[in-house]
Amino acid sequence: MLDYRFPTAMQMVFCIAQSQKADQRCTSAILATGLEANSSFIRKLMVPLTQHGIIVSTLGRTGSITLGRPAQEISLRDIYCAVIEDKRLWAARPDVPARCVVSANACMYFKNIVNEAEEASLQVLARHTVADALAEFERGGKYKCTKDLAAEYADSSLCSK
Repeated sequence: MLDYRFPTAMQMVFCIAQSQKADQRCTSAILATGLEANSSFIRKLMVPLTQHGIIVSTLGRTGSITLGRPAQEISLRDIYCAVIEDKRLWAARPDVPARCVVSANACMYFKNIVNEAEEASLQVLARHTVADALAEFERGGKYKCTKDLAAEYADSSLCSK
């Protein structure tokens, strides 16, 4: 089963940062619409992001979501660890009774390889910040919004033409 928590949370934080930079209001409803995601999923992702100080949400009719700290201080690793928590990238099979050289060693071998791969992934995510992403988007990098979404939100900070 595919897990969309990280890419969705990452895009949420990017949108919040861009809205904040443009001095525009950002709400869970705006995020849900812009990301074409279920609003309850967005609110569910907001909980760990808030608990980890990545975002701050104010309630009420004029409430808004903002970054909890400067964009250059929020790494993709921070976002990943907040929403994924302690779920492993790959799960090892339960320990199998040692009946041969393979069954006696495969589980521990797999766990060691997975630990190495996960640490490498986290190191890559740690090198990239929310500010880096926004700067790349603004430079007109290879990442573009679709025409339909850009037109629909032409006056919004979620996407620009």
